[in-house]
Amino acid sequence: MAYVFTFWTFYVLYREYKVITTMRLRFLANQNRRPDQFTVLVRNVPPDPDETVSEHVEHFFAVNHRDHYLSHQTVYNANTLAGLVENKKGLQNWLVYYENQYAKNPAKKPTMKTGLWGLWGERVDAIEYYKSAIEELCKQEDEERQKVITDPKAIMPAAFVSFKSRWGAAVCAQTQQTSNPTLWLTEWAPEPRDVYWPNLAIPYVELSVRRLIMAVALFFLTFFFMIPIAIVQSLANLDDIERLLPFLKPIIERNSLKAVVQGFLPGIALKIFLIVLPAILMTMSTIEGHTSLSGLNRTTASKYYLFLFVNVFLGSVITGTAFQQLNNFIHQSANKIPEIVGESIPMKATFFVTYVMVDGWAGVAAEVLRLKPLVMFHIKNAFLVRTEKDREEAMDPGSLNFGTTEPRIQLYFLLGLVYAVVTPILLPFIIVFFSLAYLVFRHQIINVYNQQYESAAQFWPDVQRRIVIALIVSQILLMGLLSTQQAEKSTVVLLPLPVLSIWFHHVCKGRFEPAFIKFPLQDAMVKDTLERANDPTLNLREYLKDAYVHPVFHKNDMYELAAIDEEEKNPLVATRRRSRMNTPVDSKFNSSSGTTEGEFSRMPPH
Repeated sequence: MAYVFTFWTFYVLYREYKVITTMRLRFLANQNRRPDQFTVLVRNVPPDPDETVSEHVEHFFAVNHRDHYLSHQTVYNANTLAGLVENKKGLQNWLVYYENQYAKNPAKKPTMKTGLWGLWGERVDAIEYYKSAIEELCKQEDEERQKVITDPKAIMPAAFVSFKSRWGAAVCAQTQQTSNPTLWLTEWAPEPRDVYWPNLAIPYVELSVRRLIMAVALFFLTFFFMIPIAIVQSLANLDDIERLLPFLKPIIERNSLKAVVQGFLPGIALKIFLIVLPAILMTMSTIEGHTSLSGLNRTTASKYYLFLFVNVFLGSVITGTAFQQLNNFIHQSANKIPEIVGESIPMKATFFVTYVMVDGWAGVAAEVLRLKPLVMFHIKNAFLVRTEKDREEAMDPGSLNFGTTEPRIQLYFLLGLVYAVVTPILLPFIIVFFSLAYLVFRHQIINVYNQQYESAAQFWPDVQRRIVIALIVSQILLMGLLSTQQAEKSTVVLLPLPVLSIWFHHVCKGRFEPAFIKFPLQDAMVKDTLERANDPTLNLREYLKDAYVHPVFHKNDMYELAAIDEEEKNPLVATRRRSRMNTPVDSKFNSSSGTTEGEFSRMPPH
């Protein structure tokens, strides 16, 4: 039976990988023009004593990608400026609120206290107070904006480089630029709405250190969380509680309380422990320095799945049984421990049936009802909504959180694979969960949630890998269980299964995963040819000019950072490195922002 489930899983996974790969390639071939199709993110630009980062990027790509380089946009550390912009938006919102109040009742001018939360302090005219505060913040914003533009320390060794064709961008993104593999690192740029701008300000050399620290933190978070999980699982055995706390025996013996404690309390308590976890893991992924929202979600999903695997699955199987059989662990020899662990797998089937109902079925029902967003909307509407903008934000349904939703669903894949042979009674509960989840999430994604970004199924390789890992875990646990049931010959027969699973994973990875990492040059050339035929007058430079400008520099703000354009008609590349390059003139770009200081001084406010 184990071989039947294994080969059926192989067949379904291979077919699904093939279907999703085909759909991804078809989507990329048919989708409309997007800035990320022509743009590459370049990081770890080496310093040059004779040129600014902007000039260095221009020179490098104009020389090495002469026929395809179009323009570039330098990356700035504008996090402080972004904070000032957000503060100004908040003050403007308050100003609109008090102006509306005054418009409703002109006889009474609104006032406020200047202390914390408006609870104490001097009472002043609210409209005048916020006007002066906004004016002062605008001055700070202008100063910070000029500082970002002119301060070399605010310019990061990174840039968004745009090309004249998809083919040119694909060649750059998928090749090594220099003999030193740690410099001029290129990757496909995320689509503009997928860019996580604060992390672009992190120096590339810090990323390895940050990720090492977060890996250590994840280890301690995962394994020290076993302590509350162990306490929760010990509640499932009331006999232990009666022995430790005899005075609770009259209360525990009540049938109604006993049913609640043994049946639902462990699952509910475990769910409460897991509520705060996603925010912690997302913060850890942010600290790691990923530059896209989709990247943050993918890494958060990996962390969350590892956490669920260790604490929900292994913690429930091993820790709960260890509490029940602590005496056996202490007094028996070490070679008996595998027997105890093997026996614990079917013993915990009842707990996981309860967990599927409490977390799975109830979770799907909660997804339909959306009680939490409903309650939060009414709370915001009662206490926080002051303007129509606030009301729109309060009513925003948000987007599906892939970082937490997908690992939870994959946990049920793991449970199904583990218990398919050991305790098949669990399978109907899991089948019901997946049936409900398919209907509900399909409806929510189509009709409720907003789409935050489009990654074209880039999550699937991670999903496939985790399912294969779950399959291998189920095979190892089955062999451990059979070894404790005087079925050593059956254990030997099952030994090839993990090897076959690893081989299957490598076959799928080699066959399909490149389509999720690289863009075929043939497809890029076809799209470029069709676009030139259908739209010969396309001004690609104008189309890409503002695509990767930091949001605080967009046209609706005071200044606009112009992209750096390559001089198409000039066969020589301007540079300041006269000692090394035979170029008679300086580069036309004297400012790291991509325009001259004179050009910035002439820019009027928009």
